[in-house]
Amino acid sequence: MSLVTLQNCHALFAEHFHLNIHSVTIKPLQHTVVFGPNGSGKSALAALIVGEGELLDGLHQVTPNIAWVSVEQQQALIEAEKQKDCADILDIIPVPTTVQEILFEGLKPNEIDPECVKRITDVLSLADMLQRPFRALSTGETRKLLLAKALLSQAELLILDEPWDGLDTQACADFNALLLDISTQTTLVLVLNRLSEVPRFCQQLVLMQSGSIQWQRHIADDLAEQLTHISQLQHMQQQDLVLPAKDSDCFAPHPLDANAPLVKLTNVKVNYADNIVFSGLNWTIKPQQHWQVTGPNGSGKTCLLNLITGDHPQCYVNDIYVFGYQRGSGESIWQIKQYIGYLSNAFHLDYRVNCSLLQVVLSGFYDSIGMYQQATKNQMALAHQWLAIMALEKQPSTPFQELSFGDQRLVLLARAMVKHPALLILDEPCNGLDDINRLKVLALIDLLAREGNTTLLYVNHHQEDVIPSIKQHLSMTDFNI
Repeated sequence: MSLVTLQNCHALFAEHFHLNIHSVTIKPLQHTVVFGPNGSGKSALAALIVGEGELLDGLHQVTPNIAWVSVEQQQALIEAEKQKDCADILDIIPVPTTVQEILFEGLKPNEIDPECVKRITDVLSLADMLQRPFRALSTGETRKLLLAKALLSQAELLILDEPWDGLDTQACADFNALLLDISTQTTLVLVLNRLSEVPRFCQQLVLMQSGSIQWQRHIADDLAEQLTHISQLQHMQQQDLVLPAKDSDCFAPHPLDANAPLVKLTNVKVNYADNIVFSGLNWTIKPQQHWQVTGPNGSGKTCLLNLITGDHPQCYVNDIYVFGYQRGSGESIWQIKQYIGYLSNAFHLDYRVNCSLLQVVLSGFYDSIGMYQQATKNQMALAHQWLAIMALEKQPSTPFQELSFGDQRLVLLARAMVKHPALLILDEPCNGLDDINRLKVLALIDLLAREGNTTLLYVNHHQEDVIPSIKQHLSMTDFNI
């Protein structure tokens, strides 16, 4: 039996904010933490659970025995007390509501445990203000009162939105201990901004982004590992990150004609005898015009990439223009490849040299697998900056093979970018990755597209696996016969 079941819920908040929740289930004592940047919808998800907002569609089944603490509740309580002060208009002398009256409102005398009351009020520093008028409380004290009231409610489900805000260091520690005790009998949903506040008894993580659930995970014994992933992801999603500069010695050249397209294919066809992979493809890639290329297996995505890189023999029998060269005019394959950065799942699996993270990034300056020459001081500094972009700056000496598979993929992506190539080809860059590592790689790709001068060609199976900063789309199914 679940306390919370949300399926395909579409809800409207404050006239403009839409919340779209595909699926959320919270079972008894499955303590859940909800994360997300400001405006992501994490507080709206908490509000939806308790029945706030306008549910436009979907299944919403939630236990009625809920206590909820949020900024909206705090504002509503303050406003209600202000209305009481207006009673003198009716020639009635207003009687201020005390802190104690609000704290115990709705509770029967036999439902009040004096020892529990004492512990909660001591932890939240409310013991000395129970007889004070509620209106005399500060904003922080009002929030503490709402927390205390929720903790005393004996609710089956307790939803706390940023419960540590306004608490000093000792109060935070005492509050943590209190929640740990409560967690044996009450299911907790915590809406948080800071990863450091996640309690060790957390059993489910939910990450919100743009009004939807971006990622969720049931926690076994890997809480610390998952929080590290989230920390990396949030770091790379920051809007103020700046990519490291080019090295003055090793960098990709500019195309021969700065005003011409990087790639232009005219009526291109690939076939093997009577088997036509694709035909009639007309496609132009302009500088900094990022593209996503999609299509199922066999649709010709890899053939298309090999035509561009020169690794497919039919590049010489088609009308293909790349970086200022007309293919088949005497240019070498290495003249073409000097403009290109490349990453694929196959390349990752072939990168078996167990050098350090720093050396893997540095190897991109020399187009080598492994590092076999002395890097300059500037290259070392730039490589450290690339590791910092990926929140891996504390691990420069870690052997590459000891990294998680997802972090290896990030490092290889940085390796492909250190020379700032004219074109970065990403062939199924999320293959083999679990959900959180896929999000990390997509976040880094979005950063490259948003902040860099390199044109991105991102190839994958699914059009819906989009990157916000990549606006152009080519579907290979449009050219399959």
